[in-house]
Amino acid sequence: MIKTIVFDLGNVLIPFDYSIMINKLNNIQENLGNYYYNWYKTNYHYHRDFEKGLISENEFIDLNLNTLNYLIDKNTFCKYYSEIFIENRKVTSLLPELKQKYKLVLLSNTNSIHKKFGWEQYKFLENFDHLVLSYEVKYVKPEKEIYLHTQNIFSNQPQEIFYIDDVLEYIQAAHNIGWNTYHFDNEENCKKYITNNLL
Repeated sequence: MIKTIVFDLGNVLIPFDYSIMINKLNNIQENLGNYYYNWYKTNYHYHRDFEKGLISENEFIDLNLNTLNYLIDKNTFCKYYSEIFIENRKVTSLLPELKQKYKLVLLSNTNSIHKKFGWEQYKFLENFDHLVLSYEVKYVKPEKEIYLHTQNIFSNQPQEIFYIDDVLEYIQAAHNIGWNTYHFDNEENCKKYITNNLL
């Protein structure tokens, strides 16, 4: 019997698009956004370390501003870096009804800048009983510890949890410890699945 539903955030509840940031940077200097994004992908370990809380917000910002030759200031970087999300209302609209039947947990690999400048203003977050954020718990998906941390919030047994994520590797890690899982492919299919199987 499912008691808790765990949702991923990025690309499930809020799709993101880095081309929004790239275009803004390209408008400041030709190819600045393209250059930056190539650097960002090549040095993705900085992003991952930031998500794990291994480097500070200021350290992360300085790394990025240095790559951008300080052509923008700290606040502008935080906004450009974070204003890349769009709410997936087909799925978020189901949260109030789900909340009546289940505990709801958000499980996200994220960071303090994306939260403050990007997604914490969304009203749908009010439906969640608990947020498990990687930079706060110091683990990231697919590390087993972050799933066990989530499982222990409401003292759930693995089979009592239903988990929705778009990254197959993260789904598999959850499945390996006994969670029920759904691999998100698009909002329409996800909405149908939730409506037919969980509501």
